[in-house]
Amino acid sequence: MRTAFVAIFLIPILIMAQPSYSAEFSDTAPTLTIVLEDSPFVYRDNEGYTVVVGQIANNNDNISVTNVQVSADFYDSIGSQPLESNIGRTTLEVIPPLGFSPYMIKSQSPNPAITQVSVHLEGFDSSQSKQKHLTVEIYNTSYVSDNLSFSGMLKNSSASISNTSIYVAFYDGFDPPRIIDVHSIPLGNIPPNESVYFNFAENINPRVVGVYLFSESDVFYSDMVDIKIPKPEPITKLVTIKNVVITESDGDKLSVISVGTKVNIRSESWIQFSAEQSTNETPYTYYIQVKQLGEKPYVEFIDHYDGRYIGAGTQSQSIDWIPENRGEFYIETFVWDRDNVPIAEPGPIVIISVK
Repeated sequence: MRTAFVAIFLIPILIMAQPSYSAEFSDTAPTLTIVLEDSPFVYRDNEGYTVVVGQIANNNDNISVTNVQVSADFYDSIGSQPLESNIGRTTLEVIPPLGFSPYMIKSQSPNPAITQVSVHLEGFDSSQSKQKHLTVEIYNTSYVSDNLSFSGMLKNSSASISNTSIYVAFYDGFDPPRIIDVHSIPLGNIPPNESVYFNFAENINPRVVGVYLFSESDVFYSDMVDIKIPKPEPITKLVTIKNVVITESDGDKLSVISVGTKVNIRSESWIQFSAEQSTNETPYTYYIQVKQLGEKPYVEFIDHYDGRYIGAGTQSQSIDWIPENRGEFYIETFVWDRDNVPIAEPGPIVIISVK
């Protein structure tokens, strides 16, 4: 049976580089099983859309819920009628007992007149529980110049699953923390007793202090992994390597590739110059090395790209690779000058599965 509530947040928006707001909450009856958590985060994105990010808590210790609907009304500072409304759902299809899920709702238009938002919990259904048979593991977390990167592995148990995704929910330092952004990493179908590697590399909001990492498929889900954001790593070299990804020819990112299929290994490198340098031009050689995972990893592939930095800023590098063997591999990146002296710390390690 569908249950309807109207729980309302009234959120004035301050339009600024890092927007903040105050919030008022009403209709917070303690007997409600499914509730909107306090203090959603509201901001205006780069395209001018107003975005509301928050979370829903399931306070029942026995029942899972699904079809959780949250609506947002977007107002200007004058009228009592909303300029527009939109409905969203929680990130998790099924919220387990005593669990929670983020939600994200975006205005239908990039309307600069929007200054306030009200958020309503519309309803939900009880659900058969999913089984906690997925495990998320994380490796190589790095935070450099607002860029967070990590590699990970999702382990499936004894049944085939579909519609599998990894979710990355960022939270800030408020007490209690607010969810301020959510990313998804689709993994699709996974056979029984298989593991899938995934990678993440994105620039993040500097107010983020931690990440909830979790997964859900058609029948299974995982515990939430709480990752504290490390302090930004100091730049100790002339160049910083970041955003290492594997892509198809059309630019789509990959976490699984096929033997004999050409892929592109791309990355960015950011260069700075000291006052003592006599020139702002630096020739360099960019190296990529692919090794198979194992106790005695062997080099599957190595190649290089010769470039030249002129002035400070960011450059992109790319090298094609055609894998010849199946297995799990990790990719290392380096930047050396023409005298074979490293001018960058090694880039973030990226793990890739070759089928």
